[in-house]
Amino acid sequence: MLFNSFEFIFLFLPITLLVYFTLARYNLTKISTLSLVIASLVFYSYWDLRYLSLLIGSITFNYTIGSIIEKTNSKPLLTLGIVVNLSLLAYFKYTGFFVQTLNDMFTTSLIVPEIILPLGISFFTFTQTAYLIDAYRGETKHYRFLTYSLFVTVFPHLIAGPILYHKHIIPQFSQEKNFKFSHENMIIGGIFFMVGLVKKVMIADMIAKWVNPIFTNPSGISFSEGWFAALGYTLQLYFDFSAYSEMAIGLGLMFNLKLPINFNSPYKSLSIIDFWRRWHITLSEFLKNYLYIPLGGNRHGNLAKMKNLIITMFLGGLWHGAGWTFIIWGALHGIYLVINHGWRRLDYDLPKWLSWSITFLCVVIAWVFFRANSVNDAMQILHAMLGLNGIILPIYLGKLSLLSNASLIRSSAYFCVLLMLLIITLKLPNIQQIYNYSSNSEYDSNIMKHRISKYVPIVLGILFFFVLKIIAEGKPSDFLYFNF
Repeated sequence: MLFNSFEFIFLFLPITLLVYFTLARYNLTKISTLSLVIASLVFYSYWDLRYLSLLIGSITFNYTIGSIIEKTNSKPLLTLGIVVNLSLLAYFKYTGFFVQTLNDMFTTSLIVPEIILPLGISFFTFTQTAYLIDAYRGETKHYRFLTYSLFVTVFPHLIAGPILYHKHIIPQFSQEKNFKFSHENMIIGGIFFMVGLVKKVMIADMIAKWVNPIFTNPSGISFSEGWFAALGYTLQLYFDFSAYSEMAIGLGLMFNLKLPINFNSPYKSLSIIDFWRRWHITLSEFLKNYLYIPLGGNRHGNLAKMKNLIITMFLGGLWHGAGWTFIIWGALHGIYLVINHGWRRLDYDLPKWLSWSITFLCVVIAWVFFRANSVNDAMQILHAMLGLNGIILPIYLGKLSLLSNASLIRSSAYFCVLLMLLIITLKLPNIQQIYNYSSNSEYDSNIMKHRISKYVPIVLGILFFFVLKIIAEGKPSDFLYFNF
């Protein structure tokens, strides 16, 4: 079920809210919690009922192992839990890639199995793996199975993040105020949700229609087409992922849950280090706390630090997808980070405009591999971006009629739209800045009321537009991170 679908907005969400708060109003908090778990399982199984048992089995296994680890501090059990989780993820996500790689390397003809990737498996696997490690560290608190189940399944994060950590989210489940309907949280959550909906339907999906044909067939494209595809996808992914992240926060607020910020204007970054503090923040934290630091972090000198950065980002790329394009994307960011850390040791600051330009260019180049269907396709786009296919600017300066140059005028308009969107991402505050949202602090009620009164009319107008748009178009598109 998609957040931007008719059935979610007008059926699933209002029914779930109504049941949850009605039960809580009569002090049936356990049943209210159970209703949210059931709703989340319904949300998940709407995609494919066959994988509901996989999710339930994973939850039961990890809760059982985690409970025993809490009592025994058993490292073998921790190893078993991690191996089972990663093996499950590897089977569904990487079996086909591994077999195809063997065929390519050794010219064999092994049958490549067609395994459907269960939605959200990367996210609920990482969430639970982190939980087991925290249990071994003595940081968990013997949670009830129902509480643990809600922690894993709560639907705003289940499919595409953020990756949740028990210490941030589970304590909220027991707070009495979280079972009381909050008009303020409902309005602010609705605003977050609607802003995300606008970004997804009006911006990200629009750009997708422009750039998908180029990535589908990049052979022989021009200089301008190469840059248009690269910049277009850079902005498409930005608005698509920020849309999901904001909608998830908004949905959490509707249930009085404060989910962590997962996206914080990453294209404003002046370095790759800063970029990874702003892009997919919870994944960056996971890679740092549960991979980079256990590998040794920076504890054994600069050479070991650089090696650990490369390994971490390599595996981070592989986590995103079973393909060489994702591996190269991760390796590029590993190299970027190594260079960035090395430059910092020189203690020489570049002008801000130059730091931003270098960072943004590096990110754009890496995104080409992230999006391309193959390494060869990515190289063709980069080949065009370097002008090796010839340089043809999209803006026509001749004296021919407008009709005969309609495509040139249209492409110029598209470039102008992309430029305007880039300026918006760089100059305007994001929604959590506007509403001073933080997962670790309370609202200033006076500020919130003022800002609510200021923005609600705009949001309600957008809502009306969206209702018409969704009904008219029928089928909503997936969020890009659903594929990972």
